[in-house]
Amino acid sequence: MAPDTLVNLRDVRVLNCALDGPLLDGESVALDLVGEALGREAQWVAVPVERIPDEFFRLRSGIAGAVVQKSATYRLGPAVIGDISRHLAGSTALRDIVYESNQGSRLWFLADSRESGDRLRE
Repeated sequence: MAPDTLVNLRDVRVLNCALDGPLLDGESVALDLVGEALGREAQWVAVPVERIPDEFFRLRSGIAGAVVQKSATYRLGPAVIGDISRHLAGSTALRDIVYESNQGSRLWFLADSRESGDRLRE
């Protein structure tokens, strides 16, 4: 398993999660990720979509809400990195949440890691 890496983007510390880590499938994994990020003094965590289970995108499951709540509690910004178009196609509510999230500064859904640097520049 590849390690998560810490990078500085525009003077913001971002923990880039490896592709082959544990799925972000609940509160326990979210807390582990928050702990790792805080231990490395990261302000954002970039999680590849490959580590996000389908249930995360089913809003009724509560997984996304739990992850966002844990991140917000510890003032850590999560960013989902990758193509989520197949999930967006099936849910108007998810499209609305992604749109609203991307307007703010607490949770982002980004197409690729280059977009992270662009967003942090704003």
